[in-house]
Amino acid sequence: MPLNLKGRSLDSALNFTTEEINYLLDLSLELKRAKFAGLHTNNRPLVGKNIVIMFQKDSTRTRCSFEVAAADLGASCTYIGPTGSNFGKKESVIDTAKVLGQIYDGIEFRGFKQSDVDALVKYSGIPVWNGLTDAEHPTQMLADYLTFKEHVGDLRGKKIVFSGDIKNNVARSLMIGAAFFGVNIVLCGPKAQWEIVKSGPNHKAVYDACQELFKRNGGSVSFSDNKLEAAKNADAIYTDVWVSLGEDFSLFEPRIQELQSFQVDMAMIKAAKENVIFLHCLPAFHDDQTQFSATIKETLGAKYPVVSTGAMEVTDEVFQSKYNKSIEQAGNRMHTIKAVILATLGY
Repeated sequence: MPLNLKGRSLDSALNFTTEEINYLLDLSLELKRAKFAGLHTNNRPLVGKNIVIMFQKDSTRTRCSFEVAAADLGASCTYIGPTGSNFGKKESVIDTAKVLGQIYDGIEFRGFKQSDVDALVKYSGIPVWNGLTDAEHPTQMLADYLTFKEHVGDLRGKKIVFSGDIKNNVARSLMIGAAFFGVNIVLCGPKAQWEIVKSGPNHKAVYDACQELFKRNGGSVSFSDNKLEAAKNADAIYTDVWVSLGEDFSLFEPRIQELQSFQVDMAMIKAAKENVIFLHCLPAFHDDQTQFSATIKETLGAKYPVVSTGAMEVTDEVFQSKYNKSIEQAGNRMHTIKAVILATLGY
């Protein structure tokens, strides 16, 4: 049964109930089936609506997903890139929010600070969708669990392992999703990071909220600093880049030192269930075919054998294997984003 989410913002997934998050996932699957059946061409419920997508951080998947989702639904879409506005520079975030609220029906924001999303929500007066901040990546989380559900069915009691930087925004969003869907998540990374996840500033409140959701929905969050132990009986293994877009290149060496033991390789895959899937929010450094990974291979490969091929968080063997579902996971971004737009603007 449809839930009324009209006018709501997806600033943080934790501002939604379990029923609402599950509804968005079910709606995503419904819209995906309609798209594959070609039914979307006869049903554009958002004709006359206008959305703007604002990017402080560039992204292939987020931009394309919002633009195609809007087109399928009949809405127009304006793209504003990192240099395309005076947002936060010559014009305050608050003033920008008020102006955009006079022109558009919805705003997507992808940037650095969660506080910018919060300000857009408070002052624009229209739905705002978090396309990624330093705190969360909620549209990615929905695509992650849609992909997971398509491969394992009922998510309750399933096991997913996140290996790498367990304190980052993607790992946090994956933990939030696990709490909504009753999934057992293992965060596999440095022990010092686990302490941050549980009790660090800007982390403890999220961890505590997830614990309350786990009590209601089932599932759990646990920690391991041994990737092969963590992978036992895993239904899915997930990782993310070790250095995020916008961070300085000088961070690569200390991150390699910190995270090299948590690279997803075939040994980790083989330690999991036979039908395990590999997930990644992309882009992935799995070979030497990007500017960054080629430079890492050249400058640090001899010193750190784990990156000697240019691969960092995942080996090319895993990425090219049958286990890798990250490409369809990327495609699912469009379906989940379409569900968010439709639910908050149309239904």
